[in-house]
Amino acid sequence: MYGLRAKAKNFSPEDMKEGVSFAHEHGKRVFVTANITAHNGDLEGIRHYFEELKEIGPDALIISDPGVFDIAREVCPEIEVHISTQSNNVNYGTYLFWQRMGAKRVVSARELSIREIKDIRAHIPDDLEIETFVHGAMCISYSGRCLLSNYFTGRDANLGACTHPCRWKYYIMEENRPGEFLPVEENERGTYIFNSKDLCMIEHIPDLVDAGIDSFKIEGRMKTALYVADVARTYRQAIDDYFTSPELYESRKSYYMDEISKCTYRQYTTGFFYGKPTHEGQIYDNNTYVKKYTYLGIVSEITEDGYAVMEQRNKFCVGDEVEIMKPDGSDCRVKVLAMRDEKGEAMESCPHPQQKIQVRFSEVPDRMNLIRVSCE
Repeated sequence: MYGLRAKAKNFSPEDMKEGVSFAHEHGKRVFVTANITAHNGDLEGIRHYFEELKEIGPDALIISDPGVFDIAREVCPEIEVHISTQSNNVNYGTYLFWQRMGAKRVVSARELSIREIKDIRAHIPDDLEIETFVHGAMCISYSGRCLLSNYFTGRDANLGACTHPCRWKYYIMEENRPGEFLPVEENERGTYIFNSKDLCMIEHIPDLVDAGIDSFKIEGRMKTALYVADVARTYRQAIDDYFTSPELYESRKSYYMDEISKCTYRQYTTGFFYGKPTHEGQIYDNNTYVKKYTYLGIVSEITEDGYAVMEQRNKFCVGDEVEIMKPDGSDCRVKVLAMRDEKGEAMESCPHPQQKIQVRFSEVPDRMNLIRVSCE
């Protein structure tokens, strides 16, 4: 609740408690985003929400609004507060201000360059953490503060209900020729004038590390489990390879790009990191994703006779070749040998979304492995 993805299927308090416990058992931290631009009518609900979170015990709250920040410090002072990119954090004075207020981490605005982030690090204490977006969708408005959605549809992007009008196709109309729509073009490349490419910095890990960034932020909400797993896993590999050996990292760059391109994306750009983006950072001819792989599901358990229990997310068939994704970065190409429904009845395919199925692969996967299939 109170995050900038209001359309997401958000967790119930019980789900959150279970999820936080699960993450902590595996040595991971959980941050809860509550970074809307709050209006008067939101404040009492936010107070109740933070009281619930106090019992659930996440590791940090990500907040942009000073009023919401004050409520968090009052209601649950034991939970860290991180300052969202929505607060337009573009200078070291802002970082120092939030630290004095009690913040542990500040997320930089997407509009900062590597040089500017490095300068911020030089002017702030080591114990004030910098988090920076390194991968995901870019917003055409400054740090996501956009009014287009509210203007066109009444759904406020700053309250989490953005309809993404930056991805729409636009025309112009001359006042003396009503009804005659003229395309908005730039050098004949097309008409999607607001449609940005996706940010990708996996080939620039050394520069991010050198800038003093403590946490790399990857956009993942309202994405598939396949997207989140693939992108996070690949960045984890790249970071670990770099700290093992810069030469190892350099030698594997093509692998990182190949792997990270297996999930949906809108072509790639380095955003503002190396200067103001040019027209090369936009996609003018379409607003569609590139898609090379399809997500089939996650293995929830393995039966005694070696079948993988799954909830199907896309149709596949007996005889198909699919891939098992492992957490360590390895992938295993296997064949679907057999399939059965919850009652044990044999099937040739699984056409119904979210159907509970059991699958025998040519190699038995582990619990929590992801299954995907190439579209090519």
